[in-house]
Amino acid sequence: MPILLRNIRLNLDESEDLLPELIASRLSVPSDLIRSYAVVRRSLDARKKADIHFAYHVEVALDETSKDERARLQRLKPQQAKWIEPEPRRLPRFGRDPLPGRPVIVGFGPGGMFAAIRLAELGYKPIVFERGREVRKRHRDVMQRYYKDVDFDPTSNLLYGEGGAGTYSDGKLYTRVNDPLVRTVLETLFHHGADPDVLINARPHVGSDRLPTICARIRRKIESLGGEVRFEQCIDDIRLKTLPIKTGKLGQPSMYLTQLHVNGPQLPEGGEWIDAGPSIFATGHSARDTLRLMKRCGIMLVSKPFQMGVRIEHPQSMVDRWQYGPAAGHQRLGPAEYHLVARDVTEESDMFSFCMCPGGMILPSNESPGIIATNGASRANRSGPFANSGLVITLNPESLRMGPLECLSYQQKWETLAFEATRGSYKVPAQRACDFLAGSRSDGELESSFPLGAQWADMASIIPHAVTEALHRALPFLDSKLRG
Repeated sequence: MPILLRNIRLNLDESEDLLPELIASRLSVPSDLIRSYAVVRRSLDARKKADIHFAYHVEVALDETSKDERARLQRLKPQQAKWIEPEPRRLPRFGRDPLPGRPVIVGFGPGGMFAAIRLAELGYKPIVFERGREVRKRHRDVMQRYYKDVDFDPTSNLLYGEGGAGTYSDGKLYTRVNDPLVRTVLETLFHHGADPDVLINARPHVGSDRLPTICARIRRKIESLGGEVRFEQCIDDIRLKTLPIKTGKLGQPSMYLTQLHVNGPQLPEGGEWIDAGPSIFATGHSARDTLRLMKRCGIMLVSKPFQMGVRIEHPQSMVDRWQYGPAAGHQRLGPAEYHLVARDVTEESDMFSFCMCPGGMILPSNESPGIIATNGASRANRSGPFANSGLVITLNPESLRMGPLECLSYQQKWETLAFEATRGSYKVPAQRACDFLAGSRSDGELESSFPLGAQWADMASIIPHAVTEALHRALPFLDSKLRG
């Protein structure tokens, strides 16, 4: 049975070719007893600036009996080594009755895409409806029509289209959620073109320049297995049938979906109704019109806490110096990241960094005309001159005394103010952090990675008061951790 060796250390100037020697030393065996080994995780430990190094987890097979291997493991501490127990693969339970129709998926972002490929692999031939366009056409709409001509297309942009927001929002795959399906996601991306390093890096990353091709390959795989992805087709109405039974803790009427109304330029005028089999609405958080439609048709929506805040941008070289100290610029060190938390800046929430993009760019992520919202992205090599991160707090709908649709309107209110702050130009409003804290306007040269440009604005007038207060408490504290 394979052995997992943990935290084998390599200094910055040491090659991975040393791993067999270090494995043999850890296990107290001659090198020729190592039948095979494979790196399963690689992380960078930069907690001490004078001692930055890599830590490896390595799976090892030895040419000796299981009894001898167990004896060796007993001499090591649990944090140094353990047996690798095979994890049972989780599969859905199959029913006994035929499906009433092919499964339907609404939305072809990450959720819809992975639902579709799993259903296709199991032989169910799903039908996917995506309001946006396939990725090549979508890319032209974003790069030419939006970035150059400043003409926003509400159906083909950085949120809608093949891959959803996930196609352009960096492809960071790091999560603190410990779930065996994480490995399935990584393997699927690798098999469709992601770098092999996504399988072993502690903070795997694909890159917004590689994701479009990967998304297209996944779609072609779904189609090769009998599934369909119908682009430029939007669900704008649904029909439900109510059953004479109550369900759930709140005693809601039990309903099932009978038909979907589909509209799009390739369909007859007025669209068409289709019979719906089992359906997944993988709409993400930006298809606000679909959520309002579901509420209007009697589907119960439940509010959940959500985050609001700002993006903060720095020169990447500054972040490298913060994190790496004298080692900044070393050829084996990529652009540095950070994760920061300022505790209890509001009565209910910390302020924390989110979606940190080293060597990246800030992107427009508005779902409709006349608003400004932002996201972050990095290319595969993360070679841009800027780093950016969200700084957000969690807002609780109960404290805001708002229902689900009121929360959506609340978000749109601030996104509209951000749009108006730059006179409807789709430039992003910006302010120097020091000026924000001092309550003074910023002026002079403004450099930003935002592709449509940036414009000085009074940020306190276009973000919620709770976010303003949190930033006033958090920024000085964060500055004490990372100067500047």
